[in-house]
Amino acid sequence: MWIESVNAIDLVIRGLVVGIVASAPMGPVGVLVVQRTLNKGRWYGFATGVGAAVSDLIYAVATGLGMSIVMDFIERPATILYLKLLGSIMLFCFGAYTYHTKSATPYKSSGKRGSLWHNMFTGFAITISNPLIIFLFLALFARVGFVVPDHPLEQALGYVGILTGALMWWICLTTVLYRLGSRFEMSTIGLFNRYLGLVVMVVSTAGLFYTLFK
Repeated sequence: MWIESVNAIDLVIRGLVVGIVASAPMGPVGVLVVQRTLNKGRWYGFATGVGAAVSDLIYAVATGLGMSIVMDFIERPATILYLKLLGSIMLFCFGAYTYHTKSATPYKSSGKRGSLWHNMFTGFAITISNPLIIFLFLALFARVGFVVPDHPLEQALGYVGILTGALMWWICLTTVLYRLGSRFEMSTIGLFNRYLGLVVMVVSTAGLFYTLFK
């Protein structure tokens, strides 16, 4: 078994963590959310984040289904141990990449607000065009033991947790930006990525040692 027991609430909590971690790095879509929140308003920025969250959910489900097929053939505890170790290493690499990532170039605005649906679609299009997010989900799923084959209901609730976590991140971010207004500086994005990358590296290292010596 991938995990010793299947608890729906536990999977939802794990999904929340995965959704927040997957959404937090301030890449191109994050910069776009910041810009639209400051220039168009809070709900236009949030709509962009919703589009990104839907795209993340699609990739998360695709990753989970692929892992479920593979895990049906995994019975040896040692293999599961190696997968968790690999997940920790991949998360560390992701943290290092985020730490060294510079602020994305701001988008040129046309000056038009557009509809909330249009803003949501562009957020979705930008995120769905980056399939490398699959590797992040692989690392997160392997590290937290998210995928549970033969438990479709609990797994579905876990995916709801991922979507909820992503939406929580975007609503919190746009709320903070709305309150800061013109006091927010775009240079803060690079600093945020450095702190986030550092946290991910520390947590993944702790997870690696915990898995090895527990």
